[in-house]
Amino acid sequence: MKKLIFTIFGCAALFALTTTDVKAQNYKTGVGLGIDFGDGATLVGPSLRHHFSRHAALQGEVLFGGNSTFIQAFLQYNTPIKGAEGLDFYAGGGPSLQLYDGGSSFYLVPMAGLDYKIKGAPLAIALDWRPRIYLGDNGSDFSAGRFGLGFRYTF
Repeated sequence: MKKLIFTIFGCAALFALTTTDVKAQNYKTGVGLGIDFGDGATLVGPSLRHHFSRHAALQGEVLFGGNSTFIQAFLQYNTPIKGAEGLDFYAGGGPSLQLYDGGSSFYLVPMAGLDYKIKGAPLAIALDWRPRIYLGDNGSDFSAGRFGLGFRYTF
């Protein structure tokens, strides 16, 4: 399990370092509220999204809900949608670690969504689909009905 986690973070770091074409983007960094909802408990907590380049971003969240704490990190590929100023499509994913009384669980979370930077205001809104793939000692499981919502102050 440790090798898998180190491999994921290593690939994320390599991707971030090799995508250095810093061209125009909607914003560099956003900090705010992340909400993960759908099948199961609704999770709420702080969220940070940082663009390393026009097409590469890293999003981190610490979410609380359902007597658990989730620590999540997502590497995302972003691209603007032509004809829709301020609107980006993104796809990516990453690990999610659930901590609860008496144990922990590990998930892989692919995602695809939209990020909109409000013109003239330092605000961004994101909505994504984020199914969960549980990986554990007791086998694996897949949950398709999870979504994310983010409200961020941008700078």
